[in-house]
Order: sequence, then C-alpha cells, then structure tokens
Amino acid sequence: MAADKALTKRDEDFSAWYNEIVLRAELADHSPVRGSMVIRPWGYAIWENMQRALDQMLKDTGHENAYFPLLIPMSFIEREKAHVEGFKPELAVVTVAGGKELEEPLVVRPTSETMIYSMYARWVQSYRDLPILINQWANVIRWELRTRLFLRTTEFLWQEGHTAHATEEEAIEETLSILQIYRSFMEEWIGLPVVTGLKSDGEKFAGAEQTHTCETMMQDRKALQAGTSHHLGQNFSRQFDLRFQSEDGKEEYAWNSSWGVTTRLIGAMVMTHGDDSGIVVPPRLAPTQVVIVPIYRNDDQKPGVVRKAHELHARLQSDGVRSNVDDRDHMSPGAKFYEWERKGVPLRMEIGPRDLESGQVVLVKRVRAEDEERKAFLPEGQALAELPSWLEAVQAELFEQARSRREEHTHRGVDTWEELTEILNGPGGFVYTGWSGDPEVEERVKQETGGTLRCIPDVAFRSESPPTRCIGGGKAEMEVVWAKAY
Repeated sequence: MAADKALTKRDEDFSAWYNEIVLRAELADHSPVRGSMVIRPWGYAIWENMQRALDQMLKDTGHENAYFPLLIPMSFIEREKAHVEGFKPELAVVTVAGGKELEEPLVVRPTSETMIYSMYARWVQSYRDLPILINQWANVIRWELRTRLFLRTTEFLWQEGHTAHATEEEAIEETLSILQIYRSFMEEWIGLPVVTGLKSDGEKFAGAEQTHTCETMMQDRKALQAGTSHHLGQNFSRQFDLRFQSEDGKEEYAWNSSWGVTTRLIGAMVMTHGDDSGIVVPPRLAPTQVVIVPIYRNDDQKPGVVRKAHELHARLQSDGVRSNVDDRDHMSPGAKFYEWERKGVPLRMEIGPRDLESGQVVLVKRVRAEDEERKAFLPEGQALAELPSWLEAVQAELFEQARSRREEHTHRGVDTWEELTEILNGPGGFVYTGWSGDPEVEERVKQETGGTLRCIPDVAFRSESPPTRCIGGGKAEMEVVWAKAY
C-alpha cells in the first residue's frame, strides 16, 4: 500500500479502515501461511507491555508461570466429548513426523486443558498439593475459515491459566477473581470499558460448566469478547483421573478453572481508540510514550538542536518516561509527524532553534479532551515536570471517551421484538432485554439479525429496573445483553 494514499475513513468503511491501519501502523502483516500473521516490532512491543502488566497482576495473586507441550495426543482431546465437539472443526493434526506415519495423531495445541490436567493428575495426591495455580504464555492454532489480523487468525498468542482446587467453592472463587483481574487490566491499561457477565449455555466454552466473559464495544458499535474465565467443574478431572485424598481421608476429584486473553486485545485497542489519522496507543502500553523531533533548516542549526533533543531524551528516560529521538536525515519533520501519529505515540515533543533560544519546547498531544488545545509551548523545566501527568491525563481521557461512547450506544429497557431487531439491524450497540432462558429465542435473534447473546450481565452492569418480559414473549427470568460481534 502506498505510503501517501489517504487512509479510509472510519465512517465510510470501518472494516477497511481497520485492515489498512493495522498494516500501515506496522503492527502486523500477513504471512505466507493462510490466515497467519507476522507481528511486527511495534505491535509486538505493545503486546510485551500488555504481557508484563497482566503477568505481574497474576503473580501478585499467587499464580506461577510454566510451559506445556505444543503437541497433544488426539486421544487426550477425545476424552472430553463436549470439548472435542467444540474444537473439532478448528483442529490442525500432525499425522507424519520423521518421515513416518505416527501411531497416534498429534493435535497442534488449540488450548491446553487436556495436556495440563493430565500432568496435574501426576502431581496431585493429597489436598496438601492443592491449589495449583499455573499460567502459561504460549501460541495456539485454530484453523479459522475467515481471518482478520489480531481479531481472528489461525495462529495467535495468548496466556492460558489452569487451576485445580479441593472444593467447588474455591474453583468458582478463582474463576470470578480472574474475571475481575481481567476487567481491571483492560480498563486501567488498555482503556477498554468492560461489561462482565455469564455466557449462555449456547455460547459457553466447550467442556465448561460456566463461562464468564468480558465484553467491550468497538467504535462501530459491535461487541468484542476480550477475555473469558471458565468454571470447568470436575469434567476434566474425571477424564484424566485428577484425584486427591481429602483432609478427612476420602478420595475426591479436583475442581478446575481455566481462563485466557489473547493478542486480540491489540485489535480491541485499535478499534476502540483509533481515529482517521491512525491508531492511538494508551500511554501505559505505548512502546514510545514521547517522540522527540528536532527541527532545523540547515547544517549550522542541526548540531545544537539534535544535541538538545538527546539531552531531553536522557532526562525523560531517567524519569521513567519511554522516549525516542527521531533524528533521521532523509525525512522531513512533517513526514515524521505523520508516521508517529499513524503509529499512535501519545505525545510529540518538538525542539527547534527558536525553542533553544527561548528555553522552551513544544508538546503535541495525540488525543485530547474537547476543550483542550492540542499544542502547548512550555518552558523546558515545566514541560519535563508536567509530562508524566499529561500522560496520565491522556490515559484517563481515552477510557472516558470509550466509556461515554458505550453508554451512548447502549439501549436499555427494550421490550419488543421489533425494537430489538430494528436496533441490531440498524445502528447497533448493546441492547438490554429480558430473556426466559429459551435457546430458541436466542437462535431466532441470531437468524433474524446476526446478533448474539453476549452475556447475562453481572450485578454492576444490570439495569436499575430489571425487565419482567422476555423479548420472545412470556416471563423474563433474567436480563441479557445482545449485540452483533466480531
């Protein structure tokens, strides 16, 4: 794609805008393998910052990292009926290795419950061996028919946590605790306002008793499932003989949970915060929080301006601000501005000969509140002192903009089929209605609108006056959220 070609505007074709900006912001590229992507350094650095933040949150709550094999015996996958039926269309299978046909096919990891719980069965004998709280950062393969960079690819990166507990109460507590960790991480680091809730039986993870989800709204008013946490009951423990001797001497099966988020979160970040100039990276995740651009007209001005730019860079780095000096000679300042805006760097600092003389710098925000000026001319000392608070203000503003947008396009109290279908087939958004729990109603919504039941919202996200009538007729047993989704 030509570098000077105008970016498709979001309100003209949001899908085309997304596909273009992921490539042009150098987040990722298509690989020679169908449906797989290459994550480029800028995109991978964002993922590393996500990884570091979430990894620390998990370790702070007692979880440990480990690593399990990529290849899983087919017989393991087939032990849990619901699990294999749910994943069978997406499996990639190795049948030949070392020039010989394998005695048993090996599945390339779509998820690791079967492998991990088979290992836990070796390690657990007594209640004293529990709980096991293990997470792994890994890649998985799911053979997707329709792919889109970050949102749905054949191979992607993720973390998957798997735990074993002595009681069901502990497993449920773990499942819900992780859900709140995910919500905090998404809101505080990515700026994604999240609705948490329970998936319907038709939408839950294959092999789970319950699936809890984090649902977030993109700018085109479609939902994106940003993370899930599953209460697995004893399904996998029974299949893999994960038993322990309880404190009173009885032999019991362990209770399990599993949970994960993926590189899809980068796509969520792009679709939530991006604009017609490019992506917007929240300051806490930005590989470069401040880019310093020296501006000069001739070789006489260059040495002093570039030297000052590197002095500012050193001071920012010593203050814990991730900065970079763009002193490339072959690009004009305007071209540099365009590139860094496209890549979503939160702040730009400009320094030229006049700024040197007056002891000031120019700060330019990538995003700002409506009543703010985008550009500020500040004394050098003031700019350096205030810069961290500027970054935090940008972080907060991104979350608030996304939260306000979600609320603007959330429709509560919808109690007729006509209104539900009109919204889902029209402007879209989150639609709250009553539901009887009848899966036929769920299927009818899907067939007539393409929308799905995103979740049965947790208490914090329910309406003040819960609906009493099911959207399909009859009495409502619960309130639910519908939306079209990625």
